[in-house]
Amino acid sequence: MKVQNVYFCFAIFALLVGGYHGTQVKFGQVERWVKAGFQYLKLNLCRRVSLSESECKRLSHLYLSGVVVYVSETNSGKVLAILPDSYSTGMAASKQTSYAVGTVMDESKINQEYFPGTSAHDAVLVLDPSPEESFGHPVVLFYVDFNVTKKKCGHMDGIYLGEECLTLALKTRCQNQLKRRRSRSERMTGRARVRRSATSRAGRVERSGGLCEIHFLPLVVGVRDSNRTQRLRCVDRPEFARCAQLLPSTSPSMPVSSCELNKNTRRCHHQPLATHLSCRLYQTCDHAVLLSGGWQEQITYQRHAQNLLLFYQMLRSNGFHKDHIKTFFAGNGQVAAKEAEGMYPATEKEVIRNHISYICRKQHCADSLVLYLNSPTRNDGTMLLWDRNNNGIADLKERYSVGELLADLAGCRASRVLLFVEQSYTGVLSKRLRGSPKHLNVVMLNGLHWAQASQAWASLHPSHCLIDHLSKSAMTHEASLLNVTLAGAPCNSTPPLTEAEVRKEYMGCQNLPTALWHQGHLKSHDSEN
Repeated sequence: MKVQNVYFCFAIFALLVGGYHGTQVKFGQVERWVKAGFQYLKLNLCRRVSLSESECKRLSHLYLSGVVVYVSETNSGKVLAILPDSYSTGMAASKQTSYAVGTVMDESKINQEYFPGTSAHDAVLVLDPSPEESFGHPVVLFYVDFNVTKKKCGHMDGIYLGEECLTLALKTRCQNQLKRRRSRSERMTGRARVRRSATSRAGRVERSGGLCEIHFLPLVVGVRDSNRTQRLRCVDRPEFARCAQLLPSTSPSMPVSSCELNKNTRRCHHQPLATHLSCRLYQTCDHAVLLSGGWQEQITYQRHAQNLLLFYQMLRSNGFHKDHIKTFFAGNGQVAAKEAEGMYPATEKEVIRNHISYICRKQHCADSLVLYLNSPTRNDGTMLLWDRNNNGIADLKERYSVGELLADLAGCRASRVLLFVEQSYTGVLSKRLRGSPKHLNVVMLNGLHWAQASQAWASLHPSHCLIDHLSKSAMTHEASLLNVTLAGAPCNSTPPLTEAEVRKEYMGCQNLPTALWHQGHLKSHDSEN
């Protein structure tokens, strides 16, 4: 029965199959790295990166059982660590370039092309101190190098373990990167050189400040691996936090750069998105767009699929028609073809943007327009969609910035635009919305107002008033917009509306009088001219 929908099959499929966690590194060796890295995290990390005071306090009281550990395989030569939000990551040490393994890079021109400026190392260790949070959030990444002398490890500001040297990785191209300032008189004297030498370590600490911390799991690949296979694995041991349940891939991962949603090809395994059929004559409806990028298989978890399912079911119970709920999730192959019917991968940014823009530009098309955002997010609020070319770097077509989202929603003709945001760095979007004259009907309801956002939203009933879920600091226009139910029915009306009246007059779609429809289109035509 089609009413049961693809999403129920999809959820069952996601829950039954688990992810693979394992490494090809001796655990005793990994344990040594983890203990040294964890100690560094607790004692020194807040002196190296710009974390909040509350976060630093939390980290100081953290136990190893609350940290998820990832380590790369070490049986296949040197590896490169590639981050989506930076072309180049490097050691905090000032002498990074002197230890970059240039000869190895020269042996693989393809890696120079895809990963410019990245140094090769023997292994990569990642500690995630906030496994319950959405990516991005600060994670601690260490490079591991074998056969390094104690002196050289010290020059690199590394942690010397006798057989290995662990070096904290920081982004080398980042905003607000602080530099050690010296007075003019200090620069003019020879004593400054002595002082700089004596305080070189302190200077390096200062230079690594700002927004240089790492927020995502890297793509770790062998320098000679033209297939760019991810070698980073989660270590599932009782001593550490549990690895997340991955959403397994049902087909081999492959770049999908030639797979367009507007082309009905077998390779795409889905029907094209007919956006132009979303708005009908003389009718206004509630619409929704669910966007959960995932970025890569390693950070696409079963809970993300469950969150989508819960939100979808909530929309359906509030009268949203299934044809008016468009879901963009992960990449191709994360869900079997039959389960993915009616769902679209988050690989085609232009299709996502065009659909949102179309719903917004059409007069009377949408009453309530709901956007659910649950993607990995950079610290500037930019959402990562999916690494479609599998190079580990978030290219323009693979990321959806706050500015682009606001441009798509500017002057939206829906009665109200409701943003349900369950991802990191929501403050950037919230700040941009405040005071914007082009977004007076856009309101953000973000997960910070609820302890369990997904469960709270899933329980949103057709009779619930949205204003009850706003923070006390909500602005006046937000309060007036949200003095309704999700479907737009007024709250606390006298006499109260019956359930039948709400369903007939507000939920789903309503027919519009011909005169009202044409009046709206005449105004739209005049404003465009």
